[in-house]
Amino acid sequence: MDLLPYAEYAASLNRKRASAGVLFHAPDGRVLLAETTYKKSWEIPGGAVDAGEPPWRTALREVHEEIGLSLPLGTLLVIDYVPTEEPMPEGLAFVFDGGTISDDEVAELELTDPEIRSVGLFTLDEARPLIDPVLAGRISAALHAIATGTLVYCESGHPISTTATADPS
Repeated sequence: MDLLPYAEYAASLNRKRASAGVLFHAPDGRVLLAETTYKKSWEIPGGAVDAGEPPWRTALREVHEEIGLSLPLGTLLVIDYVPTEEPMPEGLAFVFDGGTISDDEVAELELTDPEIRSVGLFTLDEARPLIDPVLAGRISAALHAIATGTLVYCESGHPISTTATADPS
């Protein structure tokens, strides 16, 4: 077997997009969602990881840009593999715990990012018609992670077992 020179091998490696979001939650289980101006579905605060930027810095940057908060980041709750869905290539989505937030704190948020029209706290059932089904699964997994203190791995918003074998056949 002939091996490629290292630089050629490195250039041939698959590239994946990445995103990072933060789940803020009220004590009663409602979650903070942001109504975006650039698409129909609502989102959790977060966005695309820039080149040379780790996901945790993306999460902190996006939360500050979108909803004006500069808070310490909580634990990683979810890693979600998202397959290619045109026009978007495959990627990884990271969800971090933003901690609890109250109705009063949400009302005081200063929205200065033109990408964000409004924000609100919603139960998962209230959120489902507003968000993409993959995000609904990811939020459900994140709420489970908060309740159990465990990291949840997902594929397209569906929790998976990490005890699966490498060869699914």
